[in-house]
Amino acid sequence: MFEKLNDRFNAIFKQLKGHGKLSEKNIDQGLKEVKMALLEADVHYKVVKNFVATIKNRAIGQEVMTSLTPGQQVVKIVHEELTGLMGSCHEALNLSGPLPVSLMLVGLQGSGKTTTAGKLAVYLKNLGRNPYLVPADVYRPAAIDQLTKLGEQISTPVFPSNTDMDPVQICMDARVAAQKAGCDTLLIDTAGRLHIDEKLMAELYRIKEKVRPSEILLVADAMTGQDAVNIAEAFNNALDIGGIVLTKMDGDARGGAAISIKSITAKPIKYIGVGEKLSALEPFHPDRMSSRILGMGDVLTIIEKAQASMDEKTAAELETKFRKNQFTLEDFRDQMIQIKKMGPLNELLQMIPGFGKIKQANNLKIEEKELTKIEAVINSMTPQERRQHLIINGSRRKRIAKGSGTSVQDVNRLLKNYVQLTRMMKRINKGGMRGLVHGARPF
Repeated sequence: MFEKLNDRFNAIFKQLKGHGKLSEKNIDQGLKEVKMALLEADVHYKVVKNFVATIKNRAIGQEVMTSLTPGQQVVKIVHEELTGLMGSCHEALNLSGPLPVSLMLVGLQGSGKTTTAGKLAVYLKNLGRNPYLVPADVYRPAAIDQLTKLGEQISTPVFPSNTDMDPVQICMDARVAAQKAGCDTLLIDTAGRLHIDEKLMAELYRIKEKVRPSEILLVADAMTGQDAVNIAEAFNNALDIGGIVLTKMDGDARGGAAISIKSITAKPIKYIGVGEKLSALEPFHPDRMSSRILGMGDVLTIIEKAQASMDEKTAAELETKFRKNQFTLEDFRDQMIQIKKMGPLNELLQMIPGFGKIKQANNLKIEEKELTKIEAVINSMTPQERRQHLIINGSRRKRIAKGSGTSVQDVNRLLKNYVQLTRMMKRINKGGMRGLVHGARPF
């Protein structure tokens, strides 16, 4: 999502660091480019104006001008202010109150409310809670069917609502049913519209008044950019929302909504949707997102993903493989399968500090659908070929392709990706992981 913004910031910071000392003219030029980068990323113009003004006030002070590394100090200031803009720290769900507590999901039609309800159910179950799904969108039968199927998929009870029922009554009856089922959290999927109207808001307000939810979460599509900010402001004015879930953060959106919403609405982004899988929901950490935007990586998120998807022994083995650069093609296959559980590989690699600056990184493309081919191709190799990939000549490639039901081009692509990965590992290990992190961080 932030690839273009990340590239722009890297270019700006590189230029600033090139000056031994910074003048007000240098800083003004750099901030002018920062302003343009943020506006192009669809950040709200008022947010950009205040953001740039704050940075300039700090940058032309003693903090930077007397520093031995003024360029790095400017980057440090930008990181701190960008983090503050998005909320400083992660704000968890409000799950206080008598059981079952109610979480009410609101938003426009197509924003991803129903899928987000399923994702939140998975997330809450991982926290040890027992959620209960409530389909309260009686205007779109597909929404009820979708949530019912999601509940079956994740083994979570769903209230049996239908299109003839009143949404408020559904929520009241669902609370009683949840108590009887021993559930502690209601996840209410409310109706949406293609646009904001009085009828929608009146219905949502009635549900709020009767249910008294501990949390109202606005589900907004990050792909809509500035519209997401305007939508959040409208829902907040009508319902006093508790937080926001931004969906489709793995898409091609420019990122302006994530940077602007907290400043405009004073309500935090609590979670982000980062994929289609029901496990693809992440807590929003402003400091980590700021680091990603500025190209500093996000090691903590990688660690959390690894802890969630791998046992301690597997994680230790993975670390050893990377540190000692002892990846064979067999290791490559096994680790790809493990890493798949953590999310899209290319996204994970981009969280490694300095990864984007490695030349080969831009050429490494491994998609999830390729994992089946990778496994088939490597399984068709002899043990010797898996350990010594250089002996795989043309005739061997044809044999491997035939045995795996793939093409020679597929075999070539696998070997190319493997070689590029091992080259990056050599470069990383040359300076050690500590050296990589230290070298990647601008302060």
